[in-house]
Amino acid sequence: MYSVNAIATSAEPPQWVLTLSCIDGPGIVHAISGAVVAAGGNIEESQQFASRDTGRFFMRLQVGAVAPGGPEAPAPFEERFARALAPVTERYRMTWRLDTVGRPVRTLLLASTATHCVNDLLYRQRNGQVRIDVPLILSNHTTARDIADFYGVPFEHRAISGAEDKAAFEARVLDVVEEQRIELVVLARYMQILSPGLCEALAGRAINIHHSFLPGFKGANPYRQAHARGVKLIGATAHFVTTDLDEGPIIEQDVVRVDHSYSPAELMQLGQDEEARTLRRAVTWFAENRILLDGDRTIIFR
Repeated sequence: MYSVNAIATSAEPPQWVLTLSCIDGPGIVHAISGAVVAAGGNIEESQQFASRDTGRFFMRLQVGAVAPGGPEAPAPFEERFARALAPVTERYRMTWRLDTVGRPVRTLLLASTATHCVNDLLYRQRNGQVRIDVPLILSNHTTARDIADFYGVPFEHRAISGAEDKAAFEARVLDVVEEQRIELVVLARYMQILSPGLCEALAGRAINIHHSFLPGFKGANPYRQAHARGVKLIGATAHFVTTDLDEGPIIEQDVVRVDHSYSPAELMQLGQDEEARTLRRAVTWFAENRILLDGDRTIIFR
């Protein structure tokens, strides 16, 4: 299996990022390097990991094209590379993906009432710090509309008050994914549980963020619950969405130390800051093709 999404969009010399996984064995790095050279490429960055737990090999390469003939070469680099890599992928039964470095990833944001994660992602997108392209924010509340308007991002509100509304909302998500060529769906504090069908449809391309109290403090006012119990650490977890609620493969976690002097409001403020930072890193790594799945774990090439 492979995917090529590598269209150069800049006057700068193009660069590509290759990610791959396969059963571990001898000669993989040598074979991949040979394919890059045969296609007229130069390896500029390389990271790899062999999992002893699953017996799989993972790799991320950043490649520049230096083929004779320069930009007027008979075939684009991605075509030359796919041909050179074909016998290697067949030999090792390899899954791989080739993408253009810096290409903004088409991203759908789902939101509810909290806006700190939406605001952070849109701010970082505008500044070029997170390479995503957000064609729509879809929300079951209107709270994020002002932020969407400020950043010039289309906003769509669909209230959810029952099972029919929820099914319609999820159907709209799938429509947007297809119509807008969405590659990543971010639950930016979207406070609805996704149905098993939607989880399966978005497997490996939907990221959620939650406070790290789970499963200790569920339900309403988790920070008030944490304050009452005298917690000493608060934080956040970003993970892929699966049918197991809040138990998908973990992408990033972070914590901050607190003590008895913090009020519930101060705990919430700190917690929301951690949520925004943690989600931002997860989205950034996804957009940069730095996350590979190894069963229920993630391999992160930072």
